[in-house]
Amino acid sequence: MVLYDDYGRPVTNLRISLTPHCNLRCIYCHAEGEKEPEGEMSLEEITEILNIAKKIGIRSVKFTGGEPLLRKDIVEIVRAVPEGIESSLTTNGTLLAPIAGDLREAGLARVNISLDTLNPERYRRIAGRDLLPQVLEGIHAAVDAGLTPVKLNMVLLKGINEDEIEDFLALVRDNRHLILQVIELMEFNECSMHGDVDRLEHEIAEQSKEIITRRMHHRKKYCLDGAEVEVVRPLHNTEFCAYCNRLRVTSDGKLKPCLLRTDNHIDIRGKHGAELEALFEKAVKCREPFFK
Repeated sequence: MVLYDDYGRPVTNLRISLTPHCNLRCIYCHAEGEKEPEGEMSLEEITEILNIAKKIGIRSVKFTGGEPLLRKDIVEIVRAVPEGIESSLTTNGTLLAPIAGDLREAGLARVNISLDTLNPERYRRIAGRDLLPQVLEGIHAAVDAGLTPVKLNMVLLKGINEDEIEDFLALVRDNRHLILQVIELMEFNECSMHGDVDRLEHEIAEQSKEIITRRMHHRKKYCLDGAEVEVVRPLHNTEFCAYCNRLRVTSDGKLKPCLLRTDNHIDIRGKHGAELEALFEKAVKCREPFFK
């Protein structure tokens, strides 16, 4: 069974925020659209959500935060993912190296690692801390553990990292385990340093030997000189919304049908069994494209 919203979009992907806490202070952080969360869900609550997800046809789950690796029970959470659901995780990478192997053993398939610059001074300006070496160590550990492909999430920031595209291409070039994902800035934390994604994507397309259109969001993957690059453009992008297949769960146990809305959350704390499943169905019916 797969649930469909009123716009004919199947919901097969679940994003679960495990914590609102983070060890960085990134200038653009959208915190998964959470507003004043009220306490983290327990392992038991997350496990029940995952079991319902399996029942309603969810095929993949991504764990997010905050920084999900701040959870002491992160390995147990990954291990609770039912068979048949692919699990992945988005992390800033600073805490990844010591537990990459444990996460893989628990069943995690792959990771996205946020990395906006390869320059230590710029990293401190963006993230608020000097932890770039730990991130790079985390990337290597993820590859060694088989958490691949590792997607490097680079938010394009005007006046900060636009000149580093070639450096990032060099990092991922000829490494089949790394993919560069250039992301359009979404305006949170009053950060409006929008890089010119239009120009960049045009230049990348001209240099590419092959362009593949991915099923999700009709996002394009560019293959150029041994490097794979994806461009994520959520703002005023009707295709991004038209092909959205995800439902979100906030760290304090609310179903969130859309990242950009906070007026249609559905509280599922303390709900179980058939009642919990019915609330998932209700949340799917609340979904509608933000940009039409």
